[in-house]
Amino acid sequence: MLARMLRKILLFQAAFFAVLSTTMSWLADWPAWVGLLIFALLPMFLVAVWMLKSTIHACRGQSPWGSVLRASLGESFWVYRAFVTRLPWAWRVPKLQAAAGPQGRIGVVLVHGFVCNHRIWDDLAPRLRAHGHAVFALDLEPVYASIDDYAATIEHAVQALCQHTGHQQVALVGHSMGGLAIRAWMRVNGTARAALAVTLGTPHQGTQVAPHARAPNGKQMMWRSPWLAALAAGESAATRSLFRIAITPQDAIVFPQREQVLPGVVPEVFDGLGHVQLCSNAQVMDWVAEQLANAQA
Repeated sequence: MLARMLRKILLFQAAFFAVLSTTMSWLADWPAWVGLLIFALLPMFLVAVWMLKSTIHACRGQSPWGSVLRASLGESFWVYRAFVTRLPWAWRVPKLQAAAGPQGRIGVVLVHGFVCNHRIWDDLAPRLRAHGHAVFALDLEPVYASIDDYAATIEHAVQALCQHTGHQQVALVGHSMGGLAIRAWMRVNGTARAALAVTLGTPHQGTQVAPHARAPNGKQMMWRSPWLAALAAGESAATRSLFRIAITPQDAIVFPQREQVLPGVVPEVFDGLGHVQLCSNAQVMDWVAEQLANAQA
């Protein structure tokens, strides 16, 4: 389980900095609060440096510096927040959440990306529920598996939402790898129960971030991989017409980002955002809600 693995990493970091703080207090007479300050700030600083470097590399001089800096800083904050305060603390098994607003709207399956879990949707899910959508934010596990294996998990959520809402269709929203998992589900189960599919930062053409990935899903997401080619070859124009695609040119994880489209689908471009930010940015969430409002079950 991803959450358990992340908690172990955080515990190791806490122990490391506790030892470091104690050692420095012995050697240099440092007060204990210095170690706590290092524990709080150093990881965020390292993430920010790595993110800036990665964003510059991914953009390859094709984005204004202002957009690069804004995306790097914003992404650093959201990555730290997601992987420290949210994803490790997913204690419960994901389950369907009923609408909190006006009833009768289409149910929504929320599909997270690579090395994430359902808590990446902590901002979007409540907003959609307030708009009258029942949601099912699921977990894709095992973490390192074939994307094809996730189709059964999505199918379970689709069935649960259809039974709950009484509708014969659902909408699906996928972030990063989640968008590919939705396409894999469609390949197995067809599109009859899909009213709409929204993808955020999905590597529809693959990403160049990890050219030598070893995990099955990592290999499938490599730039223009055979798996992606086979997936696209089995899709019709009618299938692609169900998709709405959002991208950000400053994506440091899935790039080249402007290539991440499907034939006939014009992407919505959000400038100055990072990869993880696409799940929580207010402008993106408003756009997602607008797409779902137009979906007819």
